[in-house]
Amino acid sequence: MAGKLYVCATPIGNLEDITIRVIHTLKAVDIIAAEDTRHSRKLLTHFDIHTPLTSYHEHNKIEKAGRLVDMLLEGKNIAVVTDAGTPVISDPGEELVRQAVAAGIEVTSLPGACACITALTMSALSARRFSFEAFLPANKKARARILEELSTETRTTIIYEAPHHLKKTLLELREYLGNRPLTLCREITKKYEECIYTDIDSAIKMYEAEAPRGEYVLVVGGCDLNDKLESERSNFLSMTVNEHMDIYLSQGMDKKDAMRQVAKDRGVSRREIYNSLLE
Repeated sequence: MAGKLYVCATPIGNLEDITIRVIHTLKAVDIIAAEDTRHSRKLLTHFDIHTPLTSYHEHNKIEKAGRLVDMLLEGKNIAVVTDAGTPVISDPGEELVRQAVAAGIEVTSLPGACACITALTMSALSARRFSFEAFLPANKKARARILEELSTETRTTIIYEAPHHLKKTLLELREYLGNRPLTLCREITKKYEECIYTDIDSAIKMYEAEAPRGEYVLVVGGCDLNDKLESERSNFLSMTVNEHMDIYLSQGMDKKDAMRQVAKDRGVSRREIYNSLLE
């Protein structure tokens, strides 16, 4: 019979945040696949767990996942852990779960600490609907595309960021999203845990005077579409109708469709746009 894959959440800082079920499972499985074996060995030592470890990380995830699935098919039970928090969430464990499911392996998840959810619950921002972006892409084009999408995102958005990139990311958020409510959560569950309830503009000013420290989770308020539409309409009304028409004509629209879009942008009838053009 095939073995079972256990997705095990581990603490994101405070060791007391591990569950009893995870401890029992890590002791019972045949092998633990860990993102960083040195880091995970400290956790296992603390809880007197002596199960063998194997390295499973971003750079070997495809090939190693295949080998781990073979072991599962042979009847081995395997637990996968990440350096901190819940595997699979912005983590190479995603590939292992995908391959295991494709091979017909039973997969179960043992819930526990997760930085994005912990930050959201402390943020004082809307938690009914939210978007999780993890770390923004390093590639400039991909990053710009995501930020452009977030400019009209009405849900609360959660982003991970390292301290040495925080200032740049805040400036980019301001450029694409405008000023939004922002909660900065740093060093979650650790001794110097801090939640800063602010907005993007104030955060930029704050970090002009001091250096960011610790790992950050940024929880950003959603876009108010009414405010955004009003702002866009103000921009359109500052143009002449001909200038406004030229925007759409230069994009390849025919004159009829361009008139329809200009009328929509300005909140008037197409007849009014037609008369303005005649004048």
